[in-house]
Amino acid sequence: MSRIGKLPVALPAGVTVKWEEPVLEVKGPKGALKLALKKPAGIKVEGQTLHVTRPDETRESRSLQGLYRSLINNMVSGVSKGYEKKLEVAGVGYRAETAGKVLKLSLGFAFAKEFPIPDGITIKVEKEVITIQGIDKQLVGNVAASIRAHRPPEPYKGKGIKYQGEQIKRKAGKAAVGSGAK
Repeated sequence: MSRIGKLPVALPAGVTVKWEEPVLEVKGPKGALKLALKKPAGIKVEGQTLHVTRPDETRESRSLQGLYRSLINNMVSGVSKGYEKKLEVAGVGYRAETAGKVLKLSLGFAFAKEFPIPDGITIKVEKEVITIQGIDKQLVGNVAASIRAHRPPEPYKGKGIKYQGEQIKRKAGKAAVGSGAK
């Protein structure tokens, strides 16, 4: 039995689940999300809990049960609490600002990079911290990774965009050669 798949998903107050095979819709105070399940799976809602069942005991069905349960749990958590990622911009002259539905990044290139903000995502910039919020965990993570990819932190001075709390392995620069070349 799948260890993750057999766990029930708790539905907080204000969250409703609508199951019309093969589409599952989860609505909550922050918004609504839909998930289309490709392979057959059973969804049972009992009171304030949701259970994911599988049609048979094949390896694929067992693994998909755990996957679907995790995706549904992320959806329920997203529509009730939401998700947030924070990025730090470090470097002399490096900065970020929002202008409408565009995030402008000045990262030492000749021109500022413009990142279009997708629907369902809100981005706030305070000093050197970029805060990305949304109800879809996957979308929030993808947006954060895309922004970080514009200038990942480099190991010598630590300049670039990094996740808040991320540890950068620093390298020593060139060692000064003693008294002349050999």
